Amino acid sequence: MRRLTGVAMLVVLAGCVQNEDVGRANFEAYCAGCHGTNARGNGALVPDLTQIAARNGGVFPKARVMSVVDGYTRVNQHGSTMPEFGALLEGPTVLVEFEDGAMTPTPAPLVALADYLEGIQEE
Repeated sequence: MRRLTGVAMLVVLAGCVQNEDVGRANFEAYCAGCHGTNARGNGALVPDLTQIAARNGGVFPKARVMSVVDGYTRVNQHGSTMPEFGALLEGPTVLVEFEDGAMTPTPAPLVALADYLEGIQEE
C-alpha cells in the first residue's frame, strides 16, 4: 500500500512538472516577445506580469488572467496591440474551478500558461 501511494505521488508530481514546462513554453512562444523573457514588460504599454498578484491585493486572479489571454474580456483592453492566441484555445480541456465554484472545461494550454504566470509572481 505504501509503495502504491508513493507511485501515485510521483505521477502527480510528474504532471505538475510537465504542466510547468508547458506553461513556460507557452509563455516563451506567445508572451515573451512583448513582455520579455523575464515577464517584466516595458512599463508603459506592456505590463509587468510578475506583479499581477501585487496589483490585485496579493491574490492571483487566475480566471481574469485567462480571460485576458483568451480575449474574452479583452474588449478595448491593451488597445489593439495584444494579439489573439488561438493555439492556446485548442487541444484537450481540463476542469478548472472558478470563483463561483463552477467547474468549467478550459483549454489545457491556457491553464498551463496561467499556472506558470501564477508561479512567477513576486511580492
